[in-house]
Amino acid sequence: MALSSSDTLTNSVINNDSTESEIKHDWTIEQVKTLFDLPFNDLMFKAQTVHRQHFNANEVQVSTLLSIKTGACPEDCKYCSQSARYKTDIEKERLMEVDKVLEAAKKAKDMGSTRFCMGAAWRNPKARDMPYVLDMVKGVKELGLETCMTLGMLSEEQAQQLNAAGLDYYNHNLDTSPENYNNIITTRTFQDRLDTLDNVRTAGMKVCSGGIVGMGEGKSDRASLLAQLANLTPQPESVPINMLVKMEGTPLSEVDDLDSFDFVRCIAVARIMMPKSHVRLSAGRSAMNEQMQAMCFLAGANSIFYGCKLLTAENPETNQDIALFEKLGINTETIIDNNDEQQVTKQLYTAAVDQQHQDIFYNAQ
Repeated sequence: MALSSSDTLTNSVINNDSTESEIKHDWTIEQVKTLFDLPFNDLMFKAQTVHRQHFNANEVQVSTLLSIKTGACPEDCKYCSQSARYKTDIEKERLMEVDKVLEAAKKAKDMGSTRFCMGAAWRNPKARDMPYVLDMVKGVKELGLETCMTLGMLSEEQAQQLNAAGLDYYNHNLDTSPENYNNIITTRTFQDRLDTLDNVRTAGMKVCSGGIVGMGEGKSDRASLLAQLANLTPQPESVPINMLVKMEGTPLSEVDDLDSFDFVRCIAVARIMMPKSHVRLSAGRSAMNEQMQAMCFLAGANSIFYGCKLLTAENPETNQDIALFEKLGINTETIIDNNDEQQVTKQLYTAAVDQQHQDIFYNAQ
């Protein structure tokens, strides 16, 4: 029986060993749209097959995200409540003190996170802020946590400084397709984002880069975004797929919701195209029921954020995630502690339940 073009394409992805030399870096938009157009059950089966080739299908990587500087951002990203251009209820906050950041990191580790991500609402970090940022990285690393930061655009020198301090990951999302980009952001270009990712990679750090869906874009835009990400060489180690969280006062606050199945398709296609990357089920989970989140895990999502806030957006409470993991039989990944090189287990359900009523996460409002 002859294979269809979609079967030929997706089977070629599934059947290779996905070493870096074999991972596909020349995706076209039409090829990605072919994946999106697969019958839903076929797409889910193919995504799960790829996922099981490279990951334990019942493990999820857990991170915590902390806003270390909130609001007053000069950029005009139409989805963002931290932009100074829009009237939102976000209160401006200065850069957090290093000790307070480290306190939050310790609590995140106690709750089961093994990566601590720090975000600042900047266009780019200023020279005066870099010493504090670098001390945060060093302090979190000393706790035995992986480190990640998102600070806006980086120069080559700043990327080298962060790498020297021990930063493991740098997050800089592409946000949307090149074709749709100017409808969402005008204060920095798509190429600016690619240049920052290049500086991060050249400095020796791992790349965390994804995008936001549900911003009124079309299917072709979602395909183009994933093609841009998958065609990076090497592909990002972490790929956050965000569902737009509509924030009052922003230009996208009234945009139509994205269909849930279309979102799950994004996760599945990302998994097929980037087989060795962690695909993070990121912002928007607070609006997803347990069944939809379970579908995303089945589609190949294998990373989430713990904690009640993602910068300024709502996120499920940690105890809710723990309960869902127990229902699904999902465990959290393990890493090697940076201090004593002993294996650290992220499956700290009992400790988390004991602390679930404590206010241990910084509320970045």
